[in-house]
Amino acid sequence: MGKDVVALGELLIDMTDNGRSESGNVLFEANPGGAPCNVLSMLKRFGHDVSFIGKVGDDIFGNSLKNTLQEVGIGTENLVMDSDVRTTLAFVQTFEDGDRDFSFYRNPGADMMLKKVEVDFDLIKNAKIFHFGTLSMTHESAREATIAALDAAKEAGVLITFDPNLREPLWKSLDEAKEQILTGLKYCDYLKISDNEIQWLTGEEDYTKGVHKIRETYKIPLITVSLGKEGSLAYYYGDERDNSKEIIVNAKPFLSDKTIETTGAGDTFCGCMIHFILEKGIYNLGEKDLKEMLTFANGAASLITRVKGALKVMPQIEDIKELIK
Repeated sequence: MGKDVVALGELLIDMTDNGRSESGNVLFEANPGGAPCNVLSMLKRFGHDVSFIGKVGDDIFGNSLKNTLQEVGIGTENLVMDSDVRTTLAFVQTFEDGDRDFSFYRNPGADMMLKKVEVDFDLIKNAKIFHFGTLSMTHESAREATIAALDAAKEAGVLITFDPNLREPLWKSLDEAKEQILTGLKYCDYLKISDNEIQWLTGEEDYTKGVHKIRETYKIPLITVSLGKEGSLAYYYGDERDNSKEIIVNAKPFLSDKTIETTGAGDTFCGCMIHFILEKGIYNLGEKDLKEMLTFANGAASLITRVKGALKVMPQIEDIKELIK
């Protein structure tokens, strides 16, 4: 039996600021992070069978990350431990409004050094869904591995889900980032993109115009735009007889004064959307289905913003149901 979802990408430590010590120094908490594994962790809450493909250093942090994945139930059969390169660290500074700034220690970091020969292609070919982002496309070695994985998934008829998750400091240039995101769009069946990412990528302030611009070239059946405090939008073209038919659905956010940081909100949202794609398929969904998917995903994203970190503290399904009721 194949896996429900296999994801490839970065697994790292988010060093999140956590107040000050008695002597006034900033304290950092080592939270396990990396968008693809956050997505898998949310899927695990629904009971899905999931595995991760990536690389960490054979060091304190890498071993701790491997243990964390095993604790939450994410398969590590294709997690590569590298004794030559260190695990990537991301220092996250959180501002008073909950927004964040990132400093990456990744020159190189182990996640960039995944090689094509290290990828278990059978794991991908036997999955129902293959999920990826672009942080595995910032450098040549991992980029080659990612493209090879996408080719294998496409060839095997595996559904492909994509969250570009742009982190500007990690790219040599934004032009290169754009080029790799456009490469990702060629492959995906579901695109999860944020408001500022779609505006930057398409040059359109208006989200609908931006989506239409993407659709001119890439016939993606489902695109969601996450709007932070404004909720989320779904653009759907999954009528198998007529893929020019458009359904647009929006769903309100679940704002809370308990929000402390937004880390992992997009990944939690994405994990919920992928769960519904596993449940309902990606074709011939109706407006009611899309509304249900978005509302549930918004609720989950709201809950994750009320705790520190993401991977280990994904919301429970019952709590999400309770919130959206």
